[in-house]
Amino acid sequence: MIGDTGRRSLLAISSAAMLARPALAQSRYPDRPIRVLVPWTPGGATDIQMRSICDQASKRLGQPVVVENKPGASGTLGALYMAREGRPDGYTIGQMPNGTFRMPAMTDRPQWDPMKDFSWIIRLVGYMGGVVVRPDSPWRNMADLVAYARANPGKVSYGTPGANTTDIQMTRFARLAGLDWVAVPFRGAAPNLQALLSGDIHFSAETSAWADMALEGRLRVLGVWMTERAARFPDVPTFREQGYDVLGESTYGIAGPRGMDPGVVRILHDAFKEALYDPAHLATIARFDMPVRYLGTEDYATAAMLQNEEEKRTVLELGLRAS
Repeated sequence: MIGDTGRRSLLAISSAAMLARPALAQSRYPDRPIRVLVPWTPGGATDIQMRSICDQASKRLGQPVVVENKPGASGTLGALYMAREGRPDGYTIGQMPNGTFRMPAMTDRPQWDPMKDFSWIIRLVGYMGGVVVRPDSPWRNMADLVAYARANPGKVSYGTPGANTTDIQMTRFARLAGLDWVAVPFRGAAPNLQALLSGDIHFSAETSAWADMALEGRLRVLGVWMTERAARFPDVPTFREQGYDVLGESTYGIAGPRGMDPGVVRILHDAFKEALYDPAHLATIARFDMPVRYLGTEDYATAAMLQNEEEKRTVLELGLRAS
């Protein structure tokens, strides 16, 4: 038989357990919406892809995964926010473009350290991109454009989705071809392509946000900076096929502020990995010929380290400096 002392002990234990349950429930991750910083304007390939995968991830996580656009500064405002103000609680994470590595290498006073200020979660996809012009332009291929640019040094302008983004490929291209043309940075793919359609620039060097417009005949593709031709544009040759050894393939993923709990990172990784291969998301990236480039957390951190070193070499090679 249980005496009065035992009954009191059991009652105390039971009461403590009842009180503990709400606390445990409250601490379960995630228990509120997750914010995903996308450092580009709405409507571009990256924005559309990220919205698609976040929608699928929210179904796995049981909470809304909300995209917040932070365009500007060559796609680095998300990284800057996470490095300076982000809390490592898993409720603010972001898409990490190449500028995350490139911009710190371009200044003597970097505002973040790519190797110290972030928790790398998962690598997702790669970009397809190239050079597009209006369909009424006189250029049918890169050779036509090169000939015109040579005859008009300093007078040919092209749009990019941000400073030191796709103009890296075009700077290399210009050096190989002996050209002098002018890069015009925009705050994302949508304003870049709108400027082209309006006739404000001669061509756009852009990721595959132009794909649907090209298929509709609203734009003409002169070349892609890939290792192989894009699946939906089999008649468009790569830069290499046209005699210019320029590659612009790049990848991106998701990271959060430094110091995130490994358990939270694992939950996010698993949800986004499932979302990455969801048929609805795969259909979205097929629209832009974006290949899956999945890496898990540890491998992504290693790849980030290698990419950081590669970007340092690129900055040194091209003499790039932050404006």
